[in-house]
Amino acid sequence: MPLLLDRSEVISVLQMADCMEVVEKAFAEMAQGTAVLPLRINITPPDGLALYMPAYLKQMGALACKVVTVYKNNPAKHKLPTTIGKVLVQNPETGEVVCIMDGGYLTAVRTGAASGVATKYLARTDKGQIAGIFGAGVQAKMQLWAVTEARQISKAYVYDISEEAADKFISEMGQKLNLEIIRAKSAPEIIANCDIICTASSSATPLFDGRSVRPGTHINGIGSHTPTARELDTEIIKRSLLVADSYEACLKEAGDIMIPIQEGAIDKNHMIAELGEVVIGKKKPRTNNEQITLFKSNGLAIQDVATAKLVYDRALRAGVGHIADF
Repeated sequence: MPLLLDRSEVISVLQMADCMEVVEKAFAEMAQGTAVLPLRINITPPDGLALYMPAYLKQMGALACKVVTVYKNNPAKHKLPTTIGKVLVQNPETGEVVCIMDGGYLTAVRTGAASGVATKYLARTDKGQIAGIFGAGVQAKMQLWAVTEARQISKAYVYDISEEAADKFISEMGQKLNLEIIRAKSAPEIIANCDIICTASSSATPLFDGRSVRPGTHINGIGSHTPTARELDTEIIKRSLLVADSYEACLKEAGDIMIPIQEGAIDKNHMIAELGEVVIGKKKPRTNNEQITLFKSNGLAIQDVATAKLVYDRALRAGVGHIADF
């Protein structure tokens, strides 16, 4: 009899710092070979896209599958969100489905958590750094939350083509994080002022000129995840010490990496590490404060599975959710 958790119940037990801790462990398992991570399965019904993302983390005892659908006509035709996600958590000893939870908020937090872990290991360590966020949606909010967990941030900038969205971001996140947030008037303003930059937009073309990025900057690229779209131009890819969440995912899904390879500007060896290799100490990309580091995130099922196990365990302890008698 599985435990059912809706969005509000997931929100009530999921905090960024805790999520970063389990996501870091998941990347470590991937690097150590104790994670099973099949390629996600894509199915294209007539009106949409269905994605199935399973994974197993042996050391954490976490087995789950996230089901995500993207139906662009949902809002108009069915009064439903474009993107819908659910996670099925299983007992790895019996295979029984022990929990079914909403996956929307979970996905947003685990995506931020990966950038938080990357920032922890790749960004400069000096205090009082300034964060810059491209985008002002849910993912952008999670990026800033995670960065403030990883580093002592003195203030932040946000840039979005929608001034209304940026103002809402400033109001919500400034209060949540007790942080001064400034609405940037342009992309160059972000690049000129910020030490840690997160790209969390829906843009299919580069957001800024990579030649203008200051030495010592750390970048988390999370918004683009298809072969023909990229937020980051070839110049910043060439200038950066590039760390992937997954080599395979970057070479098959990330236009930020695939397009420069197709141009002949870099080859696949330009990716110097996977994040898990950095976490376990196998590789250490940054050796001085002048280097530019870049984490390319595509989103992996190990992040969902680790986070879902965390949510399930916390919900049980808190008495949250209700049991479905099948």
